[in-house]
Formats: sequence, structure tokens, C-alpha cells
Amino acid sequence: MKINGTPYRTIWPTAGNQAVEIIDQTKLPHIFATLRLENMRDTERAIRDMQVRGAPLIGVTAAYGVALAMRGNASDAALAEACSVLLASRPTAVNLRWGVEKMRALLTPLPERERAAAAWKEAARIADEDVAINAAIGKHGSEIIRASYQNKDGQRKNSTVNILTHCNAGWLATVDWGTALAPVYTAFDAGIPLHVWVDETRPRNQGASLTAWELGQHGVPHTVIADNTGGHLMQHGMVDMAIVGTDRVTARGDVCNKIGTYLKALAAHDNGVPFYVALPTPTIDWTLQDGVKDIPIEERTPEEVTHISGWCEDGQVRSVLLTPVNSRAANYSFDVTPARLVTGLITERGVVAADAEGMRALAI
Repeated sequence: MKINGTPYRTIWPTAGNQAVEIIDQTKLPHIFATLRLENMRDTERAIRDMQVRGAPLIGVTAAYGVALAMRGNASDAALAEACSVLLASRPTAVNLRWGVEKMRALLTPLPERERAAAAWKEAARIADEDVAINAAIGKHGSEIIRASYQNKDGQRKNSTVNILTHCNAGWLATVDWGTALAPVYTAFDAGIPLHVWVDETRPRNQGASLTAWELGQHGVPHTVIADNTGGHLMQHGMVDMAIVGTDRVTARGDVCNKIGTYLKALAAHDNGVPFYVALPTPTIDWTLQDGVKDIPIEERTPEEVTHISGWCEDGQVRSVLLTPVNSRAANYSFDVTPARLVTGLITERGVVAADAEGMRALAI
């Protein structure tokens, strides 16, 4: 995708594989800055502090983290330590484990002298694969948007497809294209009139700060809304479909995504609004069945709830306290939407139902 007209990925190796660079997402939308990661610990910190975030991008970043570890010391002990540290950086996104285990499986049988070069090659392959997967998600999902437009346009001229999304599942959450927003970009580039309702996504405001920013960079019409507005819009026929991303999907189709997704799915179900989840198949955790019982839900610092950061009139970004000083805050980062509330799963292999038959088709 492009930033001020210049093509970017969210992560890329430097010349000679000396380091990895990322877009520092904690600075957006007010400051565009890149950050150099020079070792595995830098990578672990970038994942934990959400300088990179989004399940697919976390997986790719972890792969590069293993490659950085192998550059200086490619022993069995160093490989085991790198994998252990990276796996502990964030608990919910299954792509993290997928990326680390891909690297471990490739490198373990190799002689130490071959591991560094192989690690960099594999990390780059995983990154390229992510781009291809997300482009395919865009293609399949855009057909849903096209069908909605053709249905609306048959009823009245100059219609626009209104899509609601939650959190950021755009190109900033992946290496490029995105998951939930890949169909939006593909349809928009094909000339389909559309508009995106962007949930602010408290407490970290990834919708207001990241989704709105990247949609603006691409020229996609959008409106930022408070998280509690979606149900009202659906009641009044102002949402044609919801498309969200996910950090983990169980073998039976339960979907774990940013906190607040479940409430949107309930509102969509109550109002007959199609609710789609876009995901690459590596986000499926085939070892789990019941998402509510089995998926570990990350709890982050309460300061993300009690405080908020913003751009001040003097050109500085500052954090301010929202709550009474002595009030406690809980910060559950994800919730689980049961498969029964999901209209369909948009994957690189096509669109399938979130049920046993649909999941079997993806397992082949």
C-alpha cells in the first residue's frame, strides 16, 4: 500500500539482512515513523508493546525475530531461547505460534552454519506468502461487496455499500493488503461505490487511529464512530454488512477478535445484517473447539482504559487521565464470537460457512 504516494510494507529487512525495519504503529496517526529492530529482543518488545500488531503481522515479525537471533548465535540453545521468548510476547494471536513453529521446524534439522541464511530466506518467504494470501482474501471478499452493490443498485441508482468494521484488520495488521479491509480495497479499486463505518475500538483506538488513517491514505470514504453506535446504524438500515478480522478461529468456527466484536455480531444478528470474518487459514487453531472456554484472553495494563493519548494544539502527543484517580479498571483485550453468529469466513481459499462442513473444507 502507499503512504503519501510511496509504496510500503509494514515490515522489511534492511540491506544485507543486518536488521529489520517496521512502521511504528504506536505513533500513528499523527506521526509516521519507522523503527529498526536489530536483535530478537527488539522484536519481542515490538510485539509486546504493539509497535507491530495484528495476528498475521505478529506471525511474520516473530519469524524475523528468529532470523535475527540466528545471525549472532545459531546454536540449539539460542534457537530454543528465541522461540520461547517470542512465544511469550503475546498470548492470543495463533499466528505468533504458527510463525515461530514454522521457523523451528525448518531450522532444527539444519547444521548451525546453515541456519542463519535459511532463517532469513524463510522469514522473507512467510512475508511474501502473507501478501499473496491477503490479496486472495481481497479478491474473494470483494465479490460479496460487488453482489451487495448490484442488489442495491437494482433497487435505486447511485447506491453505496456501507460496511462496518471493528479494530484494525487492514494492511497495518498484515504485511500488505490486510484481511477485513482487503475486500474493501479490492472493491474500491474496481470502482464499486462504498463507505466504511470505522469503530473507534477502545481502549487502544486502533480503528480511530489506524483504520481511519490507512483508509484515508488510500482515499476510501469512511466515518469514525463511537464503539456503541453500530447497533443504532444497523437498526436504521445504514449498514449493509460487517467485516472484521480475527486473531484466532477454532476448529468449529468460533472467532476471537478485538474486544467488542461479539457485541457487533449480536447486533448484526438481531438486525439481519451479514457478519463476515476475514482471515488467512494460518489463523485457524485446529487444536481448539470451544472458543469461549479454550482461547486465552490477553489482559493488558489498566492504564490503557484509564488514560487516553491525543494530539494537542501545541503539536505534542500527550496522555490524559479519564477516570477518577482511585477507580480500578479491567482491560480484557479480546472476546469470542460464537460460530452461529458468523455469516461466513472469507479466506484465501474462498468464502465458507462457519460450521463443521465449512471448516472441513478449509482443513483439506
